[in-house]
Amino acid sequence: MNFSQIDPWILAFAGITVVVTLWMGFRSSKSSKSASDFFVAGRSVSVGWNASAISGEYLSAASFMGIAGMVMSSGYDALWYPVCYACGYLFLLLFIAGPLRRFGAYTIPDFAEGRFDSPLFRRIAVCFVLFIGFFYTMPQMKGAGTALSYILPGLPYWVGVVVVGAVITLNVALGGMKGITLIQAVQYWIKMFAISTPVFVLLSVYGGYGKNLSLNQSAAEADSKPAIVQPAAPAEMQRKALPEKAPKDDAWLAPFGPLTTKAVKSAAAALPVEERAPFLAKNEKPFSLIYTFSLIVALVCGTAGLPHILVRFYTNPDGVAAKKTTMWVMILIGVFYVFPPIFGVLGRNLMPELYTGLAGVKGTDAVVLRLPTLISEKYGIVGSILSGITCAGAFAAFMSTFSGLLVSMTGALAHDVYGRMLRPNSTPGQRMRMFKWCAVLIGSISVVLGCFVEPLEINFMVGQAFAIAAASYFPLLFMSVWWRGMTMKGAAAGMLTGGLCALFAATATNVSNLSLDKGAMGKIFSGFAPLNDFWAAHPLLRILCEQPAIWTVPLAIFLMVVVSKATRASVPKDVRMKMLVLHAPEALGLKQEYIQEHQGPAH
Repeated sequence: MNFSQIDPWILAFAGITVVVTLWMGFRSSKSSKSASDFFVAGRSVSVGWNASAISGEYLSAASFMGIAGMVMSSGYDALWYPVCYACGYLFLLLFIAGPLRRFGAYTIPDFAEGRFDSPLFRRIAVCFVLFIGFFYTMPQMKGAGTALSYILPGLPYWVGVVVVGAVITLNVALGGMKGITLIQAVQYWIKMFAISTPVFVLLSVYGGYGKNLSLNQSAAEADSKPAIVQPAAPAEMQRKALPEKAPKDDAWLAPFGPLTTKAVKSAAAALPVEERAPFLAKNEKPFSLIYTFSLIVALVCGTAGLPHILVRFYTNPDGVAAKKTTMWVMILIGVFYVFPPIFGVLGRNLMPELYTGLAGVKGTDAVVLRLPTLISEKYGIVGSILSGITCAGAFAAFMSTFSGLLVSMTGALAHDVYGRMLRPNSTPGQRMRMFKWCAVLIGSISVVLGCFVEPLEINFMVGQAFAIAAASYFPLLFMSVWWRGMTMKGAAAGMLTGGLCALFAATATNVSNLSLDKGAMGKIFSGFAPLNDFWAAHPLLRILCEQPAIWTVPLAIFLMVVVSKATRASVPKDVRMKMLVLHAPEALGLKQEYIQEHQGPAH
């Protein structure tokens, strides 16, 4: 590691973020006295705090770093990510948030068992909390390793993963849900400041967003549409030459760009030259539409099926507060998502070397961290301060999301596995101690997994976690809340089939992508290299595996309906009362607390 290359301002801002996070964790641990505090923050979080905390938890490394990097690398078809990330909360607001809180559980497996009176179904639900959680922690660890490698040049990627993983694991083990709620709420506003301030400064120095976007018009576009050609740009707005790895302007600006067309273009590249053009003309648009629709389904439905987000609604006092919280979350994250695409456009014009990985950090995922340093060339220390602010935001991003994921997965083990399956007679104090041990276990596994995913794109990995959630928890919650005819066997058949199909499909594409790495990961996963030849010969199958939601979500719902109708005799006897609890106005006083035994202090 070269200490002479370390920028003290960047190191200071990142260090302050970590220290403040740890301080708030130690401070809040003193107020986490009961199991209710650890699992659902005492069900006392106000709308404003909870909306900020959910937004802080939801705006992960994928939102802070990944969207900008993907817009830079893949163009404007990557904008489906921020749009659908925000739109998913509309589903939550309309269909799930209020009923879920009125049921009054601690975790989603609690809801699964309580809705169907089936301890077996709890076991199935716990598995998917872990599946989704581990898929989601990997991109957070990638963000941690990338950020630390940038702050401390020469530091191995895995060291950043271990350091951040250890800090967050300690915080969660100390304070549980109540402990991280304040932290995540504060971290949302840190991220909001860190993403917006550099954008305003960069646009004031290098020209407005529209002018920068116009620099990406190809010569062919300019010739064919002379009426919209922009006047000559000032010197500071001249775009740097793009390397060969960068997508061409036409593709980068197209509605179906490098992201949605990569499968069919890889297939075309394997064909004889004379067959490529007809193949692309016939298949490019249909295949791109399939990819896009599947991505939309994954992100919108997946948002409504993320365990670490859903458990947040149990921290609200009641269902009305849960719905108000959801509305405010839509507003808060919608404002945030205005800014990352601007980084992507500016990065393409001003730092094209990121396409080749020659800027000290691999890939375009580093554009949010690197771009503010350009200000240093003009205004010296101001650029270092701005870069330090973005690094603080990046730390807040992956630390807050990893905290929520860790609480969700740890709660599944400590409450559902230990407290409800292995030791149902355990005291709240014993479950709290198990929570801390499980936090260390889950945190350690997440760190190990994070060390393997350096070559993969942050946003791409998060999209796959959403696809698994969309095919498992979303059908379970949506159908269980709105259809009284659902049976445990129907719910289990749909959830297992859809969720596992999405899990295996996503895993297959990830290991094949890792096999292409030129470094250590390529050697480890070299046995999966033949899969890439298979994808080239079967582009439709590649799309359906890379973005499996378009078929796994309908499959899960179809199986739930068919199997439930075939086993209608096993519909819970008290289903009418349960549906009334889920949907009746709370003024009637029917709201329940499904889990009662944890409400007392932890003795």
